[in-house]
Amino acid sequence: MSDGPHGSPVVHGFPHLATVRSAINALYRRLSYDGVHRYAPSLLPAEAAFADADDLHLGAQRVARAMVQHLRLPDARMIVAFRAMEHAGSVELAAGPEYFIELNDRFRTHRRDIGAALSHEVMHVLLHRLGLEFAGTRDNEILTDTAAAYLGAGWLLLDAFREDATSSQKLGYLTPEEFGYVLAKRALAFDEDPSPWFTSPQAYTAYEAGRAQALRESAQPPLTAAGWAGRRRYAKDRRYAQDHPGAGTAPGPEAPYAFETTREGLRVTFPCPTCHQRNGIPVRGRVRARCALCRTALDCTT
Repeated sequence: MSDGPHGSPVVHGFPHLATVRSAINALYRRLSYDGVHRYAPSLLPAEAAFADADDLHLGAQRVARAMVQHLRLPDARMIVAFRAMEHAGSVELAAGPEYFIELNDRFRTHRRDIGAALSHEVMHVLLHRLGLEFAGTRDNEILTDTAAAYLGAGWLLLDAFREDATSSQKLGYLTPEEFGYVLAKRALAFDEDPSPWFTSPQAYTAYEAGRAQALRESAQPPLTAAGWAGRRRYAKDRRYAQDHPGAGTAPGPEAPYAFETTREGLRVTFPCPTCHQRNGIPVRGRVRARCALCRTALDCTT
């Protein structure tokens, strides 16, 4: 698990957004709508609370058990140890039922963030058991961060982000805003607001930035919630597609939709704002559709 160097600049923004969207889509494909929604509600703050007076190893085992229970790994036993290491943590992925997690020695004195580190490592175990992985270390770690946040334990990873004029701390591979984006996607899908749980002011700010990005995706044409500028651009692109049948996609690369000509007429394809599965519907005015993957109702003006 990545552990940003203390005092070094933290990367901000959304550089990994395409991979994050693919990760959310992969979760729905592997788990199904019902499977994803088994992870409601989120892990509660009390379940990951770790006071300075708590015994280090007993407390770590308690939080690890809470992660296992939340992620529905009832037959998995986590053995947590601490040692000097470059990264924040690592886990030995084997057949189970015992899994060995090692955390950076610095968590001996930064106990409030042990839950955040464990949420990432225990998620590695769940993804291993599901047989879900991305090619390459970077993308696979982004998948792990995204899954931890989307399945209700990884809000702790964002809360571990702290930054001031002289120092900074960030856990995981996602930027703070990308963690906020995933948590906002979960909030919209699960009708759950994680913001009262944040103890870090910087985490709340990052969540709001991520939420703004998520809300923009819920207001893109052909969705009826799209704004005037988007609707105007969509109408122009639709006219081009109607006037040039078979010419392929008319919109520019930033457009979230594309047109295709079929035997039944013009269709528009676009990603679901919840799971990013591409859906295709006929161009015929107001249409109400439902995403086949995550069941989100899609009110569209095509």
